[in-house]
Amino acid sequence: MEFKFVYIISDGTGETASNMAKAALVQYQGVDINIVTRKNVRTIDQISSVIENVYENRGFIIHTLATPKMREELQRLCGEKGIPQIDLLGPLLEELNQFFGSHAHTPTAGLLRTVDKKYFKRIEAIEYTVRHDDGKVLLALDEADIILVGISRTSKTPLSIFLSHKGWKVANIPLIIEASLPKELFEVDQRKIVGLMIDDNALLRIRQKRIEKFGSQPGNDYASIRHIQNEISFANDLFKKNRRWPVFNVTDRALEETAGEIIRIVSSRFNIPTF
Repeated sequence: MEFKFVYIISDGTGETASNMAKAALVQYQGVDINIVTRKNVRTIDQISSVIENVYENRGFIIHTLATPKMREELQRLCGEKGIPQIDLLGPLLEELNQFFGSHAHTPTAGLLRTVDKKYFKRIEAIEYTVRHDDGKVLLALDEADIILVGISRTSKTPLSIFLSHKGWKVANIPLIIEASLPKELFEVDQRKIVGLMIDDNALLRIRQKRIEKFGSQPGNDYASIRHIQNEISFANDLFKKNRRWPVFNVTDRALEETAGEIIRIVSSRFNIPTF
């Protein structure tokens, strides 16, 4: 049986066009179809080369090219050689231009893939952060971008989640008075570690409200000012011994403000550009 060639031409990965093509081609069960994907097609020369191949195989073209110049050239060459083609992206962009009353900013080849990468990186960061909340998991601690350490109620978890939504893998580890910190914490790059501190009276108010809200007390000294001061003293002593850890006082500070400062410090330490 003769093969029918269907070419997917894209300036990105071709996944969008490929998925749509497969959804349509599944209707043709009795035909032997050879799907050929040509991805990252971003120059006129590349288009000319692909068109020659399509012409030799008497194929059909399905394309998603973001730039008008590339679309026009492909359609011109197809017209000259009598190659059937369908543009999945151009008509949609034209309709959107009319709807929004303006043209899209400079079309960017492969932009969807770039967006996807950012999306999946953020999802991966969130999943990592949830797993490494409150010191529950120490495996792969070295994969963290940021490690937060602090006593209870210093916003470790909210900060971790906030940072993860910006694509940072965050682990947080509680400081418990008279308890040893895990050895894994000292085996990772110390530039990743950030200490969190809070004023004693602010922490007392937070813990008292927590007791009122949940109707129970986690420990006899949980909302005791003396115990809170001991915890803060313990944390301060630890931070003094580890002076490479920047320490942020979260008292009455907006989460976004503290997160921004943490990102700035860590980014500068690893020469990561921030925008």
